[in-house]
Amino acid sequence: MKLCMIGTGYVGLVSGTCFADFGNTVYCVDRDTYKIKKLNSGGSVIFEPGLDEIIKKNFKAKRLLFTTNLKKAVQKSDIIFICVGTPNKKKSDQVDLKYVFSAVKEIIKASKSKKILITKSTVPVGTGDKIEKIIKKFRKKNIEVISNPEFLREGEAIRDFRFPDRIVVGSNNSKYFKVLKKLYQPLINKGAKFFTTSRRSAELIKYASNAFLATKITFINELANLCEKSNINIEDISLGMGSDSRIGSRFLRAGPAYGGSCFPKDTKGLAFTGKNFGVNLSIVKSVIRSNNDRKMLHTQNIKKILRTIKNKKIAFLGVTFKPNTDDMRDSVSLNMIPYLARRGAKVTYYDPTGSKENFAKIKNCEFVDSINDNCMNADLVILHTEWDEFKSLEFKKIIKKKKFSIYDLRNLYNLEEMKRKNIRYFSVGRPNHF
Repeated sequence: MKLCMIGTGYVGLVSGTCFADFGNTVYCVDRDTYKIKKLNSGGSVIFEPGLDEIIKKNFKAKRLLFTTNLKKAVQKSDIIFICVGTPNKKKSDQVDLKYVFSAVKEIIKASKSKKILITKSTVPVGTGDKIEKIIKKFRKKNIEVISNPEFLREGEAIRDFRFPDRIVVGSNNSKYFKVLKKLYQPLINKGAKFFTTSRRSAELIKYASNAFLATKITFINELANLCEKSNINIEDISLGMGSDSRIGSRFLRAGPAYGGSCFPKDTKGLAFTGKNFGVNLSIVKSVIRSNNDRKMLHTQNIKKILRTIKNKKIAFLGVTFKPNTDDMRDSVSLNMIPYLARRGAKVTYYDPTGSKENFAKIKNCEFVDSINDNCMNADLVILHTEWDEFKSLEFKKIIKKKKFSIYDLRNLYNLEEMKRKNIRYFSVGRPNHF
């Protein structure tokens, strides 16, 4: 098949590359000339394990093409995927659909033959209906609108695309399910469930899934707070709960507030959608509040660990919201590092994905390009992101000071082992003495 992916961000680039790897011809379109130039020179514009190799393979085979010419790409394609950003508006939690609607109008103007237009971007309930109204306004009758949400985890996107739990396709015209089933047949053959529903249902499934997972994270994080006060290990609670097949063990690991490109945006978007329909989604709202509160909780614990922040050397290991990605969106480090630096701490950080523009203008904050140099003279080391290279460190060999503390936000280390090594160690949801 001939496909067009509008937007070479996370969703568009990963999906387009994987579709090309199945033998389809894929045009990836973006207005950003820098992105397209870099992609055409063989370099990826996002950090995702395994993606670079697949891009190079399919680009060389001429199945994967990168262009700024939307008109040409649309005209050469049968199916067009909208994969543009859908951020929250700055002054409200409403989802900003300007990029979606802008893409729709360009597609309409470029289309001269029958096209299937698919929203892969995360959009609120009823967005497909609004797109249809735009199409009718332009008096076009040859464009069919379908919802096909993505469920890719950053850092695991290639695997998630190739081995999905389910493929959700929403259409108000059932005859188009056959077309999408043919496109996804390589995945269906490997056991993926092909789930068909109405367009509005597909739009809501994406929001509902992310909100539920965010709720699980927030729930276990709140229980972690209770465990710290009641001298209980949260890991025992997670294991005991997760062993129940009705609950499941995934997303029951205590840690920092959730972040990234999806959960913060989608919980807010779902709550706002509820408001539009006159429905109070109180659980979702509570999850958002609790997660926001948690962003400062760990910073307050740092004050308890150090007693005074001023002139203390604080070293962060990892600053991205999760490992195997360079994504900084809603990472807790964006709250913690500026707060500590403003109060006189000397903050350094190391992350495998390099230095971050987010911290470039912050006084008393510096990127260090090795774990050892970053931690050498630290009063406190904060294990912020669970990169594999942080999981077996010999802190007493790395840190030259006699007195130092470790604050492990990911519970990477064993409590008893830390005690045996006589390391002042603090973690999340486990017996601590803040």
